[in-house]
Amino acid sequence: MTEFTERVIAIIKSVPAGKVVTYGQVAAMAGSPRGARQVVRVLHALSMKHGLPWHRVINAKGEIGFPDSESREIQMMSLESEGIEVRNGKIDLAVYQLQAENLAE
Repeated sequence: MTEFTERVIAIIKSVPAGKVVTYGQVAAMAGSPRGARQVVRVLHALSMKHGLPWHRVINAKGEIGFPDSESREIQMMSLESEGIEVRNGKIDLAVYQLQAENLAE
């Protein structure tokens, strides 16, 4: 496993319930500001194995990134169960985004 992947896993694990981060935010914190797509790959490949709270990672527009309705529903329900308000597939980043200085790596 690469050092970047290890950092991505640690960052995502540290996101508390009731907060979200963006793919780009995780990539930047892990040392690769342009690595948002790599974060997506890590989530896809390793979420189950590492018990990652994948539902807390969204795109830079505050939107759920899944195109299929079943995955979108699962993510919306998971976020809402943590008190995050989702309107039309969007999360208000000003309210729910975890700021980098509050991430425990």
